[in-house]
Amino acid sequence: MSGGTEPVRRRRPKDRLPVRLRHHWKPAGALCLGLAVMVYAFGDARISPYVTSSSRVEADTITENVKGTVGLYDTTVKHAIQLQYKQTDFEKMIKEFEDDGTKDSIRADLTIDGVFLQDVGIRLKGNSTLMSLRGDLGGAGGGRMPGGAGQGAPQQQQGGGGQDRGRAANGGGPGAGATGGAAAGGGAGAGDRAGGGGGMAQYDLSADKPEELPLLIEIDEYVEGRAYQGEREISLRPGTDGQVPLNEALALSLTDGSGQTAERYGFTTVSVNNGPEVTRLMVENPDTEYAEAVDGNGVLYKARAGGTFAYKGDDPSDYETSFRQLNKVGSQDLSPVMKFIKWVDEASDEEFAADLDKHVDVESFAAYVATQNLLMNFDDMAGPGKNYLLWYDLDTKKFSVLGWDYNLTFSGDAEAGPDDEMSMGGGRPGGAGGEETGQATGGQGTDGQEGGQPQGMPELPEGMEPPKGMEMPEGGGMPGGGEGGPGGAGGSMGGHTLKERFLELDAFDSVYKKAYSELYETYFGSGTAAEALEDIAGQAEKAGVDAAELKKAVATLRTTVTARTEALAKDTEVTG
Repeated sequence: MSGGTEPVRRRRPKDRLPVRLRHHWKPAGALCLGLAVMVYAFGDARISPYVTSSSRVEADTITENVKGTVGLYDTTVKHAIQLQYKQTDFEKMIKEFEDDGTKDSIRADLTIDGVFLQDVGIRLKGNSTLMSLRGDLGGAGGGRMPGGAGQGAPQQQQGGGGQDRGRAANGGGPGAGATGGAAAGGGAGAGDRAGGGGGMAQYDLSADKPEELPLLIEIDEYVEGRAYQGEREISLRPGTDGQVPLNEALALSLTDGSGQTAERYGFTTVSVNNGPEVTRLMVENPDTEYAEAVDGNGVLYKARAGGTFAYKGDDPSDYETSFRQLNKVGSQDLSPVMKFIKWVDEASDEEFAADLDKHVDVESFAAYVATQNLLMNFDDMAGPGKNYLLWYDLDTKKFSVLGWDYNLTFSGDAEAGPDDEMSMGGGRPGGAGGEETGQATGGQGTDGQEGGQPQGMPELPEGMEPPKGMEMPEGGGMPGGGEGGPGGAGGSMGGHTLKERFLELDAFDSVYKKAYSELYETYFGSGTAAEALEDIAGQAEKAGVDAAELKKAVATLRTTVTARTEALAKDTEVTG
């Protein structure tokens, strides 16, 4: 060969097929043949899959576990992530997301804490968090929701709350106070309250700053069976440097310290294609390994953002758009979830009160509900994001609810008590900005008119269509919901039948208030939250957050923690 060059090898036709399909073409071919036979034999007859085996065996096992040099979520050491990918692949991924909301993976090389992993997958992660990247809402610069400070700052949207401390499912009374800010479009009412340490954060994301994008790193996307320290997925949360979500780290730390299941986390620097470094929060993503690490023998189901907690019949496959099974796929299915939803839907109040403990670990559920209130998290199982997991214990045949995605914790009214609902924008249901606004979040304002646009939702310019996936259904509310909003019956911003019925019925008042009082002491009364915040601040500073920016962020969150502690300390129902 002249010049010492070698001929370019063309890809063989089989090499154009996905890796997994090439590795498993025989089973795939057999499956296709079997399906063809079934279609021919059974015509349009419906086949419903039911699996009753309780085998612990997972079909998708880890065959290559990269050990690494330091613990991935060791918060005592510095971490660093570098990503390398083809710019054309990245641009294609962004364009597909902008065009139709698709969040497909692209191939990248990952160096994490000095360990090189070739051919991992990365994809955009999030829903409302990514709205600004699509540029669907707002003017130049793209898609920011209202209520913000300076360019690039997270938008702290806080509203007021009603006076009425009714049960969470019963709507709200008239709004008498605002929770700090006109940022959400509501003026201050009579008696402003502290809050908003977490805030309804919206980030000014841009494809020009890929190091700031919320991403899911998929270790095994292109190399089957590979994991890093037993992890297949790592989530890079939104918010960088001075906007890094300290509130989420604090919520995870407190939840884990109380003995409840919580994701591990750590702060890390992130750079992309040899670009600038920023400090990010990385969080364990609920996946198969996360499910298998939960104590006990069970199945973990993850609620989908666009799904509902609504009974759809007796075919488990009809629930796949609402829940994703994370482990024991092949030995278990969605039948337990289907049957549980049916019972919750059909049980009378008397039956629900008498028999809930046959279906749910009631004490665990009380702790979950209390925790979401104490940590001021409106985006829990009843929130628009449907951020919860269902754990089904195969031995006790009971469900537990596990929390995840805590980036909207410590938002809103720090004075909200155990009987007050956390709602979008913070505060109690019923008033978005005090008596002056008369707007409601899932209730009625002081003028008796139903609130129209939910607080925190932007007004679209005349003639502009809402972005795909965010269309407002008839009668208001958020997309993807059941009756009254997403997730089942409830207010316009969400709702969940299980949680609402639990809080409505007096039969569960004692177990809920007991859990609330104990967890208040665990989180706040003992001083743990304040101490944990200082420790987290130290972790963030070690990871590279600017000291001046960090000081401001910590001070804001500390104010909320202090206000929450002091307000609940005055509540005799909480402290006795």
